[in-house]
Amino acid sequence: MCDRLLAEGHSVVAVDNFLTGSELNVAHLDGHPQFRLMRHDITQPLAVDGPLDAVLNMASPASPKDYLQHSIATLEVGSAGTRNMLELARAANARFLLTSTSECYGDPLEHPQSESYWGNVNPVGPRSCYDESKRFAEALTMAYHRTHGMRTNIARIFNTYGPRMHPNDGRVVSNFVMQALQNRPITIFGDGAQTRSFCFVDDLVSGLLKLMDAPDEFIGPVNLGNPTEFTMLQLAESIIALTGSKSRIERHPLPTDDPRQRKPEISKATDHLDWRPTVDLTTGLEATIAYFRNHLAGANSDTAR
Repeated sequence: MCDRLLAEGHSVVAVDNFLTGSELNVAHLDGHPQFRLMRHDITQPLAVDGPLDAVLNMASPASPKDYLQHSIATLEVGSAGTRNMLELARAANARFLLTSTSECYGDPLEHPQSESYWGNVNPVGPRSCYDESKRFAEALTMAYHRTHGMRTNIARIFNTYGPRMHPNDGRVVSNFVMQALQNRPITIFGDGAQTRSFCFVDDLVSGLLKLMDAPDEFIGPVNLGNPTEFTMLQLAESIIALTGSKSRIERHPLPTDDPRQRKPEISKATDHLDWRPTVDLTTGLEATIAYFRNHLAGANSDTAR
């Protein structure tokens, strides 16, 4: 997102406490005249000098591994953090965009999931720290819109992947790719028939920018994701083939409340934003595999030294 905004001529202030992220992802922007990086936890109030056109609240642990490890911090960033960012946008009369999640739909009883579906979420299960954090953030965003007349948008993001993911981030694409590149067993939970829809990061950023530029009256949640559905077994087999791995598939018990299927209904985005994903899974996986292959080569080189 920072790269795209800078490429389009914008000035960017990036804010991160790096609880789960890495400064290496923006290291190449160090010294850019229109880029500033602030190490800050948005659960604490934040002041930014100068005018702001938009505040994009993309902060939260996003993988089950991370939000289960940081459950209270996840709830705090969705609640106090979202309010602080809304207040920042309100003070600057700026547009506010919240990146929410398809996890708001829980283990869905409706398939595919449209924005009108209220979801099937366990509010006290182990995943609730993330699900309810985002559901509260959506409610808070809409309350600010209704109370203060703010220009707000909400993106419900479905599974996204691509270069710069953390190698040990715990999400399925990074897990499978790292396991395949190291010829370790590919760990599939359950029978592998559960489905996800995978959106390449470049497509997602394009969708978020289109949403940010949408007319003021275009509010409420919008699904952003790739509607092409794959089983976990299909994903594993594709990654094994693309990496030439010798990995075998190893099955483990399905985690509590793990969704059985996930597929976005994106007509709202296609009809109103003229947005649709263009990167197919094979192309996206090839770019992601190349990134992780380079990461492993660098790590091995450092070890050798």
